[in-house]
Amino acid sequence: MTAGAAGQRWDMATHPPETAETPEALIAHFGLEPLPREGGRFRQLWAGPVRPDGRPEGSAIVMLLTARPGDYCALHRLPSDETWHHYRGDPLALLLLAPDGSVTTPVLGPDVLGSGHHVQFTVPAGTWMAARVADGGAWTLFGCTMAPGWTEDGYEHGDPARLARAYPGHARLIEELGRV
Repeated sequence: MTAGAAGQRWDMATHPPETAETPEALIAHFGLEPLPREGGRFRQLWAGPVRPDGRPEGSAIVMLLTARPGDYCALHRLPSDETWHHYRGDPLALLLLAPDGSVTTPVLGPDVLGSGHHVQFTVPAGTWMAARVADGGAWTLFGCTMAPGWTEDGYEHGDPARLARAYPGHARLIEELGRV
């Protein structure tokens, strides 16, 4: 049981979800729209007050990816740290290409103790990043939070050919997660 509104208790055994969670149901529920160039479906849920430099104090989005061909977050980088949060569904696999040449592949998901998934992971500013549903999964719902917040001007789309030359040991994965 978990606590509900006004101190009520909620018991999942006697109150199962009435609607199956599917990508289509989540798209409708959150009003998700296609994210041009980067990929996936998203909706910005919050943006803080605008600072003198034109960026919001912070921002938060919810996003959905499926295992369908071409449905992934393409390589990109941002000028601020970005924290990714796993909410529902299957694990999310990240590819991170750091400015120092190191490469990491953290996985966000529900199996924190068994598989070492992260429930949240912060990608440092200036790191090339991409994401997709982990192998064997069908879909994942996650969020990203930034402070200062996201603006289109801060988004830099990755050139897969250039990144493959810079990180040759990961060229195949870069090609899979790049988008021209």
